Amino acid sequence: MSKVINQREEFRAMVLRFFEQEILPHYDQWEKSKLMPKETWRKLGSAGLLLPDFSEAYGAANTSVDIPMMIMEEMCRLNLQGLASGYNIQSNIIGPYIENIGSEAQQQRWLPGLVSGEVVASLAMTEPGGGSDTAAMRTQAIRDGDDYVINGSKTFITNGMHADLVVLCAKTDINAGSRGISLLLVDTSLPGFHRGKKIDKIGQQSSDTVELFFDDLRVPVDCLLGEEGKGFIHMMQELPRERLGCSAQAVGHMQGALDLATAYVQQRQAFGNPLSKLQNTRFKLAACKAKLEMSRALYEKNLVKFKAGEMTVEDAALLKYATTELQLEVINECLQHFGGYGYTDEYPISRFYRDARVQTIYAGSSEIMLEVIARGILGR
Repeated sequence: MSKVINQREEFRAMVLRFFEQEILPHYDQWEKSKLMPKETWRKLGSAGLLLPDFSEAYGAANTSVDIPMMIMEEMCRLNLQGLASGYNIQSNIIGPYIENIGSEAQQQRWLPGLVSGEVVASLAMTEPGGGSDTAAMRTQAIRDGDDYVINGSKTFITNGMHADLVVLCAKTDINAGSRGISLLLVDTSLPGFHRGKKIDKIGQQSSDTVELFFDDLRVPVDCLLGEEGKGFIHMMQELPRERLGCSAQAVGHMQGALDLATAYVQQRQAFGNPLSKLQNTRFKLAACKAKLEMSRALYEKNLVKFKAGEMTVEDAALLKYATTELQLEVINECLQHFGGYGYTDEYPISRFYRDARVQTIYAGSSEIMLEVIARGILGR
C-alpha cells in the first residue's frame, strides 16, 4: 500500500511541474480559441502521462490505476476540466477498450500511439436525436465480403476534431436491437470519414467536440473490436472505469472550487469584516467541505473495489450520480460567495461553474444512473 502511495505522490509532483510549465501558461488562450493544439497530446505522451498504467511493452510506465485517476483529479483541481474530459477518453476509456477487448494485432497497432500521443482517440456513440438510447442507434456497419461498410453520423464526440482513431458504436444487425450493436476501430484517414464543424458549448471550450460523418466508409473485418453483436455488452463491462474517472474529476473540481472560495472570502470585505467572519459564509463552506469529503470517501471506496475487480455497473452508476450531482451543488455554492464577480470571466470560479455542468449529462445522464440504481434495488 505504501508503495502505491509513494508512487502516486512522486507522479503528482511530476504532473504538477508539467502542468505549470506546459499547460497553465496557455490554457486561457486555448479556452478563448476554443481548441487545444494537437501537439499537446504529444507533450502529454512525452511526459509519460498518457495511459501510464499500461504495459512497458507499449512505452507506458506500468503504474497502478491510481495514477491516471490522480492525473484527472489534479487537472480538475487546477480548473482544467476540458483537458480532463479529453484525457478520460484517451487514457481511461479507449485505451482500456483496446487492452481488454482488442486482439493482439489491434493492441500492437494502436496502443503505442495512444501512449505517445501520436494517436488521439475518441469514442463515437451518441447520435443526433438518439441521446442515451443506444438501441435506437441508426449508424450501420454492414458486412460486405471482407469489409464492413459504414454509414451514419455521430454527435457530441469529444476529441473528434483531432482524432486519428475512432471507436465506433454501430449496428451490424439492424433488426436485433441492442444485440445488434458492434464496436469498430476506424482509422480517420480512410475515405468516407468526415468531420463536421466544432460544436460550441457553454463550457469546456478547449475540449474539441464535433459531429462525425461516415459515408460508405469501408474498414476490414479485422477492425471489429471484440465480438460482433456484443458491443453493448463490451461497453457495459468497461463502464465502471469510465464512471470512476468522472468521479475523480468531480472530486478534483470540488476541491479546486472550494480552495478558490476559501481564499476569496478571507480577502473580501463586507460590513467592515472579511466575509469569512460571517456565520452564513462559514456554515455554507463547511457544508461544501462535508459534501466534498463524502464524495471523496465514496470515490476512494470504489477505487479499491475497482482494483480488486469487484466494482459493478450499479456501483459505478451510484458513484457517478452522487459525486457529479454534489459537484454541481458545491461549485454553485462556491460561486455564490463571489457575488457578481463570480458571474464574470475575470474570476476563474465562473469556468469551474460552466465546465462542471456537463458532468451530470455525459457518460450516462443522472436520470440513467438513477434507473440503473433503481433496478438494483427493485429489479426491472
